[in-house]
Amino acid sequence: MKWTTVEDYAELSLRAARLVLDQVERKPASTLGLPTGNTPLGMYRELAATCQVDYFCFNEVQTFNLDEYVAVPSEHPGSFASFMHRNFLNYVDIEPGSVHIPTGDPDLLVERFGSDLDFEELLARECAWYEEEIADAGGLDLIVLGVGRNGHIAFNEPGTPFESRTHVVELDESTRQANAAGFPGEEVPRRAITMGLATIRNARRVVLLASGATKRQPLERLAGGEVHPDLPVSVLRDHPDVEVVTDNAASPDLEGAE
Repeated sequence: MKWTTVEDYAELSLRAARLVLDQVERKPASTLGLPTGNTPLGMYRELAATCQVDYFCFNEVQTFNLDEYVAVPSEHPGSFASFMHRNFLNYVDIEPGSVHIPTGDPDLLVERFGSDLDFEELLARECAWYEEEIADAGGLDLIVLGVGRNGHIAFNEPGTPFESRTHVVELDESTRQANAAGFPGEEVPRRAITMGLATIRNARRVVLLASGATKRQPLERLAGGEVHPDLPVSVLRDHPDVEVVTDNAASPDLEGAE
């Protein structure tokens, strides 16, 4: 596990974008796992700016998003599908058919799997289908992750089994509060579809991003060697190719780190 500490969020965003671009330059047909949330916004801005100069960055790439809310229409501004188009996909040359985002939108699920299944069955079918899509793409070459204050990655909350695959999860209250800005005046969704920890762990390369003092505590536990489902990010401890990129505010004390 490689730890890289940079001065601030701007440098973190540049480093993250460079790691993604290096991957795509080495393998133009890379398969990328991509996050949402505040932490990767700067990375997406840097990627878009680069590809507006060199407009052939992503035309062979396939992307797989980490997660999406359940029972939220894909066109809702708080959905992660909307987030990705608004902050990244609209500005790069990726083919629409190469973008994969799990859906919890009831209408889209019925369109995909038919109307003879109830909603829970549709969600289960979506989870299985998403795993098949990742496998058919050859697996993930590089996955970019953020980390939650409680150590979650994607929407895998504490207690999620390390062997989990794409599944529906009940969101922790702290996670819902952290995502409330996407739903002003509305109830924040209580459930989401997320890549599982085993799905994430199977990516060939992992970049973990953390910015701000609120992220230091789970990283200190990770750096200290803790490996337990109560700290979902610790599933990465034995991964052969992980780079943790933090700014100074999030960086743990790495002296004596295992």
